[in-house]
Amino acid sequence: MEKWLIKSANSNIASLGQSPNEKILYRIIANRGIENEADLEEFLNPSLTRLNDPSLMKDLELGIDILLHAIDQEKKIRIIGDYDVDGIMSTYILYKFISKENPKTDYHLPHRIEDGYGINASMVDKASADGVDLIITCDNGVSAFDALERAREKNIETIVLDHHEPKIENGIQVLPPATALINPKQEACPYPFKGLCGAAISYKFIEYLAGVLGYEEGEVVRDYLEYAAIATVCDVMDLVGENRIIVANGLKLLNNTTNIGLKCLIKASGLEEKTLEPYHLGFIIGPLFNASGRLDSATIGLDLLLAENLNDAIELARRLQELNQERTKLTQEALELFIRDIESNKYYENDIIVSYLAGVHQSIAGIVAGRIKEKYNKPTIILTDGDDNIIKGSARSIDEYHITDGIAREKDLLLSFGGHKLAAGLSLKKKDLEEFRKRINDHSTLKEEDFYRKVMIDLGLPLSFINFDLINLLDKIGPYGNENPRPIFGGKDLSLGNFKILGKNKNVLKMTVKEGDTSLDGIMFTRLDEFESALEEKGYSLARLLVNGADVKADIVYSANINEWGSNKTLQLQIKNFRIKAGE
Repeated sequence: MEKWLIKSANSNIASLGQSPNEKILYRIIANRGIENEADLEEFLNPSLTRLNDPSLMKDLELGIDILLHAIDQEKKIRIIGDYDVDGIMSTYILYKFISKENPKTDYHLPHRIEDGYGINASMVDKASADGVDLIITCDNGVSAFDALERAREKNIETIVLDHHEPKIENGIQVLPPATALINPKQEACPYPFKGLCGAAISYKFIEYLAGVLGYEEGEVVRDYLEYAAIATVCDVMDLVGENRIIVANGLKLLNNTTNIGLKCLIKASGLEEKTLEPYHLGFIIGPLFNASGRLDSATIGLDLLLAENLNDAIELARRLQELNQERTKLTQEALELFIRDIESNKYYENDIIVSYLAGVHQSIAGIVAGRIKEKYNKPTIILTDGDDNIIKGSARSIDEYHITDGIAREKDLLLSFGGHKLAAGLSLKKKDLEEFRKRINDHSTLKEEDFYRKVMIDLGLPLSFINFDLINLLDKIGPYGNENPRPIFGGKDLSLGNFKILGKNKNVLKMTVKEGDTSLDGIMFTRLDEFESALEEKGYSLARLLVNGADVKADIVYSANINEWGSNKTLQLQIKNFRIKAGE
């Protein structure tokens, strides 16, 4: 079930604009939460000068002092990141800059299966044995109590650069024993923007350090901002405020990158002739880096960024593609197995879907959970084998259910868990699975209407309003991403016809969309089965429509863009949702 809702922002911004196109632009900007002209100016001009002063972050200046002392004393420094895109980009930013100032700097990226997430006590023991004096964590550390305590015992100083939520006990934040803890989400931190990813925090740290060391203004921007932008998109951060500034400016640099490894990866991905947008980062470039951390070592992705030899970069880019192809195959196979389990056991009837299967690669549990959550629009927990009769997995949720809080209510059955509102990880003994499934559903407060998919529409828009000038003007709203989506419009009683099935996998439907005297091309990706079922419910046959070209009446939700094919440019609607009207 879907519930279509038209946004209605109560803001003076919504009434601005002289021409019809400008009125549409400002209405959509108001829907993004912009309420006054000062915010409007920042939104329309995402300048780097609007970024907040890094020194506002609690402990940042303390961390800089610790690092400067280590550099001055030529102490051994180790950077410990994480195995996802954010961890790789964070590590690259820190290592690339700090190693120029102190050659006795190295890095370690944990192995997803062997080490688990972030720094642990064994890594600290290894660092101590290697003579490390200072550990800098990035994109991890705020929950690493045991590891940071071990570092203190070993007389190793620690600087934690993290963006994850600190631990809460009895309603109070509990922070680990780091020498310096830099995380905007700690309550005592006055930094006004709390939504930075790990790489963005690492970038801000290096930006401030460069200023202290007397680097040319803008040098850090030129050399490092694009990596913070990649991580911001791939870690699905909200593209508002500082994140939007970082991505808007980082994309300009990325589209002219001088990094040999990135250039090879972009070329290998078939993106060399395209202007890179957040979509390309989130769905093409990001998964390639993530594949290394899922199926092998995230160091492959970092090595690609650090490559100075073209042949090495080409080989590393090829390896990332191979790993991602393997990851895609494993994911599809696992998804089919889990859907079969869910359907045969009718777990989809539960408020929270909990499915366990043996033999599935742990690294893809989160991807599968996300896909199943999308399919059923229900909170989903996907579990597979760990060690010694322990099962581990990942959870993904809908906006109406805080998955980590739900899991936490059953903590007496769990060996470990952690996460945030929409995603979590957990482990438990296999013997407790059925009790866990029963209890988490018994304690659910979800209602039937919570499972309706909410389709948010910026405004209803007749097709006659769609023109090249409007679409070009709407580019001012970009870059598009989480919390700043591409504008979505609604149309009623439109005629759909001239259907054609396209694509290598035959999962793209092209059509003509007509309203009065206006006719535009329409395209629909991946929802062919749903569309065909909706047609059949109203007495149509897609097979017959493909032959006879007859029209179908429908309400649609769509975005509008410019389709470029060679030198030709045409207006195109990308159809997101549909309601088929009964045939006459």
